[in-house]
Amino acid sequence: MKVISKNFLVNEEIREKEIRVITDDGEALGILSSSEALKIAEEKELDLVLIAPTANPPVCKIMNFGKFVYEQSKKEKEARKKQKVINLKEIRLSPTIEEHDIGIKANNAKKFLLAEDKVKVTVRFRGREADYSFVGKKILALFVSKLEDVCVVEKPAKLEGKNMTMILAPKRA
Repeated sequence: MKVISKNFLVNEEIREKEIRVITDDGEALGILSSSEALKIAEEKELDLVLIAPTANPPVCKIMNFGKFVYEQSKKEKEARKKQKVINLKEIRLSPTIEEHDIGIKANNAKKFLLAEDKVKVTVRFRGREADYSFVGKKILALFVSKLEDVCVVEKPAKLEGKNMTMILAPKRA
């Protein structure tokens, strides 16, 4: 017999002595030996598939395995379509930035947030500028005040080495 998927044990691969068997239309046949169940499946020209190996006794279903694998792959594809990939965009500021420039950077961040991306805002300190980290906190507070309508602070401002970072997430409607 051909093996299509490695996730499920099919037909002769099932080694359990006793298994609970369900037919393709959902009718329970009860607990049978795996050889009996395999005979029934072969009579119907279907496969015996182990669907719940952890149950006691393990549960097998008599079904068309190729069709089952196809349906599973269709479901996975649909689930992947519905998934939203969230990107993290970074905006860098310096402690000596002017207010007008903060506004321009805030507008760029607004575009990212409206596109459902997260924004990492970084203030980079050079040399002894790190001693004045309160300036960085002030800049980040001003930055957030310009974006209050579209974002929520996911991770507040924190000094990590010579960088002060903060992560903003889009506001949920």
